[in-house]
Amino acid sequence: MQLLNIKDLDLYEKKVFIRCDFNVPLDEYGNITDDRRIRSAVATINYCLDKDCAVILASHLGRPEGEFSEKFSLAPIQRRLHQLLKTEVMLAKDVVGDDATAKAAALKAGDVLLLENLRFEKGETKNNEALAAKLAGMAEIYINDAFGVSHRAHASVEGITHHFDDEHKAAGFLLQKEIQFFATLLKRPVRPFAAIVGGSKVSGKLEALINLLPKVDKILVGGGMAFTFLKAQGYDVGNSLVEDDLLDEALHIMDEAKRLGVKFYLPVDVVAAQTFSADSVIKVTSAQEIPEGWMGLDIGPATVRLYRIVLNNVQTVVWNGPMGVYEMERFARGSTKIGHFVADSYATTVIGGGDTADLIQRIGVDEEMTFISTGGGASLELMEGKILPGVKPLMVKEES
Repeated sequence: MQLLNIKDLDLYEKKVFIRCDFNVPLDEYGNITDDRRIRSAVATINYCLDKDCAVILASHLGRPEGEFSEKFSLAPIQRRLHQLLKTEVMLAKDVVGDDATAKAAALKAGDVLLLENLRFEKGETKNNEALAAKLAGMAEIYINDAFGVSHRAHASVEGITHHFDDEHKAAGFLLQKEIQFFATLLKRPVRPFAAIVGGSKVSGKLEALINLLPKVDKILVGGGMAFTFLKAQGYDVGNSLVEDDLLDEALHIMDEAKRLGVKFYLPVDVVAAQTFSADSVIKVTSAQEIPEGWMGLDIGPATVRLYRIVLNNVQTVVWNGPMGVYEMERFARGSTKIGHFVADSYATTVIGGGDTADLIQRIGVDEEMTFISTGGGASLELMEGKILPGVKPLMVKEES
């Protein structure tokens, strides 16, 4: 898949609209706790500034449901951008209102304007044509550098692209890097190739699992989704999270893995509790006979040892989804131990964004990984074999 490249555009002294993904975690005081996504956009922004562009930056933050909320203002993003870019960054008071429109029109070469949270506009998530046209009207060039939302057909991601021809739109450096990395990974992985797949539900990972089966040599399952597979095999899972409507799908996936010769691993033991709380009594139990009234909340020590042995000889690892409810420390041990083991391996290690990237950053091994994606949902859809709505309009058209 070849994308329209920012380096092929005539950017000199142009007004450029860059869709970024500044949807970063904030603490209770509004401080940014992980600025990876902001730092990842700096290369594209600086490239445009070096071409004497006037730059308009746009992003969402959280889910403000189409209304202004101080809690979701991009003011903290503005301050961090100012530090990273070492230049003044103006913040508009709105998205396409009078303030944003006036400030965008007045921009000169070298100026940087950050629009307010795109999701303050109800039309953003609905891919509203009028909103897309207003956003497009602010600039001469459109750059998508927001991999983390490129699986969404939103006004600033997909709708806006229809207002620019191929000489006036392109993918930024981050988007190019993400797309090319996953394309290479899935087409030509160094083997043995293992996928670690976790998270709470099978439904969210179903297509990814089906698409990964012909490509990988091993799949290691963890997190809440494991209990659907265990129950499908007839095991007692107590009160653990199960999607009963997907039991047949789970059996189909395991049968398909067997047919393709893919080793499919499920937890052999779990850390269980009767309630999900910091002071609940916990115990390690066999994954096949979790007591009634108890629920599995993390993989157990025997599973950690098994998964280490399984991963010992692999050359490529893709990890999407934690092994347990890592947000609570007492149920994070399994994910943490697997994280350290993956980080210490000599394999090519790819972290599929979202919760897994957050986990890796929390335990301090992010610098040890080969590649950490900035988009959990987007990376998952790439692994499902889909063409992302925000990427499709930026693909180079093949000549017939």
